[in-house]
Amino acid sequence: MACAGAAAGVLLTAARQSARVVIPFSGGILLGVSLFSLLPELAADIGWGPGLALCALGYLALFLVDRFIYPVCPTCSHDHDHTGCATELHGFAAPLISATALHSFLDGWNISAAQSGGGADLSITVPMAILIHKAPEGVALGALMLAALGSRRGALGWSVAAEAVTLLGSGLALAIAPVVGVRWMEYPLGVAGGFFLYLGLHAVHEEWRRRGAPTALASAAAGIVIAAAIQRAVHGFLH
Repeated sequence: MACAGAAAGVLLTAARQSARVVIPFSGGILLGVSLFSLLPELAADIGWGPGLALCALGYLALFLVDRFIYPVCPTCSHDHDHTGCATELHGFAAPLISATALHSFLDGWNISAAQSGGGADLSITVPMAILIHKAPEGVALGALMLAALGSRRGALGWSVAAEAVTLLGSGLALAIAPVVGVRWMEYPLGVAGGFFLYLGLHAVHEEWRRRGAPTALASAAAGIVIAAAIQRAVHGFLH
């Protein structure tokens, strides 16, 4: 999904222009999954106190990385313009690839953590939420990489490489699960809930700054409603 989005971002001007509008919607999806799926199930398994503490830990970790290392969601936060350069985002390609690779690693980890440590509901709702989130992320990534590199082939190739790190995160989580046991996978799943909260709020906040509260909140609210509907539909189907 992310690679298809990146191709659209590289090739289609209209897709790039609409990606910003969809990003707070995808942020709302992550918020909804964290609030209506991850937290309640985690609380049922290990209690509200430890569950909220793990989410807070994940939120703080991503905040520190975003603040002091690289932006963890550069495709929804960067609004850079080097008007004097031959390429619009000259020098931004390496940080963008690094940050996107980190973001992708976390996405892959979260999917496999949901499969190993979550219940039947989470094993479906978390991958679906990330799937929806990946589409606008990929479009924005492709557009930014094209602006940074000035080459469609290079932009698409590096976008695919950065998004492919999702498989590395997923594979590592799957490899760890049999060693630490399914019970212990609930703890990184709680941290993943904090990741979702941070990424979701970050996406909504950036759109709020650009276009104002009504547009950002309406799009995010739609994403939250969709996430809640997915969770209820999956729960009803499985139970």
